[in-house]
Amino acid sequence: MSKVRTRFAPSPTGRMHVGNLRTALYAYLIAKHEGGDFILRIEDTDQERLVEGAVDIIYRTLEKTGLVHDEGPDKDKGVGPYVQSERQASGIYLEYARKLVESGKAYYCFCDKERLATLNQVIDGKEINVYDKHCLSLSKEEVAEKLASGMPYVIRQNNPTEGTTTFSDEIYGDITVDNSELDDMILIKSDGYPTYNFANVVDDHLMGITHVVRGNEYLSSSPKYNRLYDAFGWEVPVYVHCPLITDEEHHKLSKRCGHSSYEDLIDQGFLTEAVVNYVALLGWSPSNNEEIFTLDELVKEFDYHHMSKSPAVFDYKKLKWMNGEYIKKMDFDVFYEKAEPILKEVLTKDFDLKKIAEMVKTRIETFPEIKDHVDFFEELPEYDIAMYTHKKMKTTTESSLEVLQELLPLFEAQEDYSNDALYQTLAGYVEKKGCKNGYVMWPVRTAASGKQMTPCGATEIMEILGKEESIKRLKKGIELLQNA
Repeated sequence: MSKVRTRFAPSPTGRMHVGNLRTALYAYLIAKHEGGDFILRIEDTDQERLVEGAVDIIYRTLEKTGLVHDEGPDKDKGVGPYVQSERQASGIYLEYARKLVESGKAYYCFCDKERLATLNQVIDGKEINVYDKHCLSLSKEEVAEKLASGMPYVIRQNNPTEGTTTFSDEIYGDITVDNSELDDMILIKSDGYPTYNFANVVDDHLMGITHVVRGNEYLSSSPKYNRLYDAFGWEVPVYVHCPLITDEEHHKLSKRCGHSSYEDLIDQGFLTEAVVNYVALLGWSPSNNEEIFTLDELVKEFDYHHMSKSPAVFDYKKLKWMNGEYIKKMDFDVFYEKAEPILKEVLTKDFDLKKIAEMVKTRIETFPEIKDHVDFFEELPEYDIAMYTHKKMKTTTESSLEVLQELLPLFEAQEDYSNDALYQTLAGYVEKKGCKNGYVMWPVRTAASGKQMTPCGATEIMEILGKEESIKRLKKGIELLQNA
């Protein structure tokens, strides 16, 4: 078999959808697993949908995710241009379409919009346009006359209406369709640009693509692709159709969900490595039960034969869990570099930010969560004294008031507000009182933080706050409990 060559061929229409990122990732992994080449091709034939700056987004996303292309618009290895509008300008698509016309596999169509509108049919509740081959009956002389007069035209594929067409997909197996279902799709549009479907086939062949990776929404078009390959006498590539990605409600993942693109996820505080890892698992399962993979590990492990036919559910909670695992494993200096701006945004007082960062590192799943974990250091929030009651700790508002009143003079007399010294004070009090740690620690932590959940214990909080603020908060707790 020839060297494996895959391609990622996005349209520059905005942020990179998670589905597109998965296509790029799978194409990259298939190529690199086999020591092959990964090609980037920009498909901009649909000029109306182009978004300014979207090409930059494609380059930036591939660079950040580590999906380094071997060939592309910036790395011509002899089969360029790698931008379809540039290829179109050379006349390459029209040239190949005319070859099909000459062989009878395609034909010129001069029907206007008014006539085409009369061909609309409602099938399964959807209105579709099925062309009736009207212009196929035109003689060569009639076609030549219309072309000479400058009449607008498209070039259509001439598909058979009888028999069947079978194509093979590595995931879905052999699929056979009745040729009566194959519409004569347009190859060259009236503006001279090729359709997405036609340009794909021509470019994939000329660029030597051996494996075509795409979403399963293209399964229905594959018979038409195969008929084009056969019409040209070209070898059909290996098809790998990826399953649909849905949200938790089993609807197609859309922009409305707020996390449908790579940049959405980065903006929400996810790490690139975690996103790539998670996206790899949307439709593919490793041979073992492992879930955490570096990109290099994915290259070694990835086997597209282990891909699923079933829709893959984008589980936001699982992605958050995975991101949290990556954060826990991060080098602290790297973590602090990302955490520091968030900490400084929330905490304006003179706190030991590195110590606070150490506290939250194992507690968060995304970086924006840092705010909710540390905001109480800046200012004691208003809180309900019901928090002082904890069944497991066997605390009540009455017992908490007693503990805080008895501890207050001890803390007021204490000068060393290091965590160890504060803990020794509490430990001594616990021993003298003959109770469990939680009976004392819970009310102190509640008074110091005003929160149900904190990234650290009572004495660690007081060390960060310092003596003056700690005493102030303990007195506030006593006041609230006394006035209850």
